[in-house]
Amino acid sequence: MRLLRFLSLCLLALLPLGIHAQEERAEVLLETTEGNIRIALFNETPQHRDNFMKLNRMHLYDSLLFHRVIKDFMIQAGDFKSKNAKPGQRLGSGELDYTVEAEFRVPKLFHRRGMVAAAREPNRINPEQRSGALQFYIVWGRPCNDMMLDRVQVYLDSMTQGRVQLTPDMIATYKTVGGTPHLDGQYTVFGEVVEGLDVVERIQGMETDKYDRPYKDVRILRAVILKDPFAPKEEPKKPKAPVKKGRKR
Repeated sequence: MRLLRFLSLCLLALLPLGIHAQEERAEVLLETTEGNIRIALFNETPQHRDNFMKLNRMHLYDSLLFHRVIKDFMIQAGDFKSKNAKPGQRLGSGELDYTVEAEFRVPKLFHRRGMVAAAREPNRINPEQRSGALQFYIVWGRPCNDMMLDRVQVYLDSMTQGRVQLTPDMIATYKTVGGTPHLDGQYTVFGEVVEGLDVVERIQGMETDKYDRPYKDVRILRAVILKDPFAPKEEPKKPKAPVKKGRKR
């Protein structure tokens, strides 16, 4: 009896630990002309997380378009030139003047549907596969069968020198949920859609021109920071020295 009571007390003592052990994640709400998309960022990719949040604090995504949309593949935003783009204008070249070091976290983070990843320049001019600072895409993709995944693995072996292997969990997800497995280990996945996947589905199905720009503009009206647990703390201001007043004469 005493042993059971002791074990019960131990379990009760451990319960709060589970609550406090829940991971804090930064979150951003993209308010778009097609609806809201809520994104949570992964702590496993801290450089991309911090960069994305920094840009959101600067409101750089406000009024930008989803300028590149490919059905059954992905939707892409972040070209700063899209803010005032004219109808039919070709977009995609607008980026900031720095890049972010790649943070590949396969097999934990991979290109299943709803994942958020960083766009980048192609390998021929970017062999380190560094991410562009501003542009990102949200994965849609489609469910894959065994034959498709076998072909993807051959492709990944070639592109990553055998570094990326599809695990049983990844294969099961790609078969049921869907995604873009051929991008794994080559583009950094740094977040996921936690609400608004129906909005992503609606956008990815829109009609586009020959440059993959939707005929109907889809705009990020504003990006709202919901949670920012890793925001840099402001340095305390130094107290000003008291002004010595001279004697009145």
